[in-house]
Amino acid sequence: MISDFGEHVIHGNGIEIHYVTKGQGPAVVMCHGFPESWYSWRHQIDALAHAGYQAVAMSMRGYGKTSAPQAIEAYDINHLVGDVVAVANHLDQGPVVVAGHDWGAPVAWFAALMRPDLFRAVACMSVPYTGPIGALPEGIDVNELMAQAAGPDRDYYRLFFQEPGKAEAELEKDPALTIRKFYHMASGEMNTSLLSEKSADADLLSDLPDPGTQMGPWISEEDVNFYASEFKQSGFRGPLSYYRNMDLTWELTKDSPRQISQPALFVAGERDGVILMAADALKELDKHVPDLRVNKLIPKIGHWTQQEAPEEVNKALIEFLEKVD
Repeated sequence: MISDFGEHVIHGNGIEIHYVTKGQGPAVVMCHGFPESWYSWRHQIDALAHAGYQAVAMSMRGYGKTSAPQAIEAYDINHLVGDVVAVANHLDQGPVVVAGHDWGAPVAWFAALMRPDLFRAVACMSVPYTGPIGALPEGIDVNELMAQAAGPDRDYYRLFFQEPGKAEAELEKDPALTIRKFYHMASGEMNTSLLSEKSADADLLSDLPDPGTQMGPWISEEDVNFYASEFKQSGFRGPLSYYRNMDLTWELTKDSPRQISQPALFVAGERDGVILMAADALKELDKHVPDLRVNKLIPKIGHWTQQEAPEEVNKALIEFLEKVD
């Protein structure tokens, strides 16, 4: 566990927002993904503090000690970016660096896009920036679009997440088991994805192996238990609502600028299923982010970039920050 860090809860953007801090210096505000926690940045918190930065790791909306509004619409991109803006303003440093992984990456990308006055650089992992794509074609909703992407007879996980209550019931039965299976499935060791063929009424995780305590050297039983305790507190409704707002987010961002002008870093695992699905977006990344200074794939690493390869991520991140500064 991390030691000597501070915990904060502020009222901002209409909710209570929890974050942890460590170190003194220019702030780096970090946004985690699904199903994670501020704790997913544990290796970066110490490294950034030691390098002369203030590490700020948020509990995103719906997670841990941050408020979890009931309304699904409370998790659209404007609300999520607004939470990061509230934390950055509370730090009262002026422009800060924003970082994100998994769902935290689009939040960080759009924070940089919408508020270049407040976010001076952006560092993202796993999910490349594609730019606003506009609203869905008339007559097509997000469920239909994802069903088309998944193909016939395939239970695509983002599609599975759309029906309120369905995924919650499964994931909340045993949060520790959910974390073990999810993390193992998307790691470099397992090198697979949730895009496997399933019947329409199948659940999500039952056919995935449970690694037990053999999760790999990058995550301990203590880590799993910490994540499980967070989800026992918050549940999964808020985190799943990020996926249930994809069509609304596309509508809200259709008129946004397309390019991010700030200095940027992108790092991902070579075996990350997201990267395999987003290969074209990765090839086009420098067109949408013209000041892309780092674009790195780490060999043999899966989706949990900063946890599976902390030394490589810390080195790339700190070198990037030093050059920006």
